[in-house]
Amino acid sequence: MATLQQISRQTFAETFAGSNTEENMRKYLDEAYSLEKLTEELKAPDVYFYFAKEGEEVIGYLKLNAGASQTELKDKKALEIERIYVLNQWQGKKVGKLLYDKAIEVANELNAEYVWLGVWEENTRAIGFYERQGFVAFDKHIFRLGQDEQTDIMMKRPVEI
Repeated sequence: MATLQQISRQTFAETFAGSNTEENMRKYLDEAYSLEKLTEELKAPDVYFYFAKEGEEVIGYLKLNAGASQTELKDKKALEIERIYVLNQWQGKKVGKLLYDKAIEVANELNAEYVWLGVWEENTRAIGFYERQGFVAFDKHIFRLGQDEQTDIMMKRPVEI
């Protein structure tokens, strides 16, 4: 559990601290990645976590939600990619793609027809990555980071392209 909390907090902070206030980041990290919240997520049905490792070091992780555990759509034919995060020093080294490929593998195992996710509209690097994987925007939703309401672009793609 400590490993999941550490990689979650570190990768989120590395990704978004430069674009958000320290107060909002602290509030979000304390709430979203508390041991209690992560324990709930791990115990939830149809929630899947995977670590990317280099030797014994965890360098990234993936969180998937199926069925009623999805944050929004809750479509039995879908799999949500809620989180793909990789440590900054491992960015650009295909770790994110490895985690993404695992998500598609799980989607196939679950007979999902499509995968979907939400990505911050200002995270152009991630949006570009998902577009290269065949994702298209289909909606938007609000993501609350501390006291700040931000817009996420919701994207999806069929499992089989």
